[in-house]
Amino acid sequence: MKASDAKLAGLIERAGEFKLRLDASPSPFESLLESILYQQLHGKAAATIHRRVREYFGGDPTPQLLIDTPYDPLRACGVSGNKIKAFKDLAAKTLDGKVPTHAAIKKLTDAEIIERLTAVRGIGAWTVEMLLIFRLGRPDVLPVTDYGVRKGFALTFQKIPKTRALAAEDLPKADVMLKRAKKWAPFRSVASWYLWRACDLAKNTAPAGRSVKS
Repeated sequence: MKASDAKLAGLIERAGEFKLRLDASPSPFESLLESILYQQLHGKAAATIHRRVREYFGGDPTPQLLIDTPYDPLRACGVSGNKIKAFKDLAAKTLDGKVPTHAAIKKLTDAEIIERLTAVRGIGAWTVEMLLIFRLGRPDVLPVTDYGVRKGFALTFQKIPKTRALAAEDLPKADVMLKRAKKWAPFRSVASWYLWRACDLAKNTAPAGRSVKS
């Protein structure tokens, strides 16, 4: 990857050794349940609601228990109506096998996983891409809609005047990123990690947040 892209090689030299810590790997059901819960919420608020849900169930609920649970107790925990619908759709698709078990998902390709999991209400491609990188450790994923990856790409490969801050119009389009990323295959997840690090380096901070885990 360094040999095929001199500018990326420069970023790698500045950022140092690749250090990606995989998150604990519960079932896809549990991972996606947490992802749905955290959507569009500040981390602290989401963590509070997540704790209340787990306290209500005495841990992570099973798919069948989630389906059988009325809306009111979940609303009392702070879960919105739309998210409850997403919870129940996730549970139903887990029971019918659309959402695979942890053992089964390891045998699927990235494309198969994205196709199956985005069929769940409230789950988009970005959420699945984060699962592929940070839960499953898949090596060749480039999340082209991720703000940090787009910003890191702009900082690394585009000539941004140092006299001004990065603007929205500076962020690259997906096709531009995918074209250059052909050089990085089959390690585009590694390249993504370095693009997140480019954002950290621009702020002169240590790796944090999604730069090492999600």
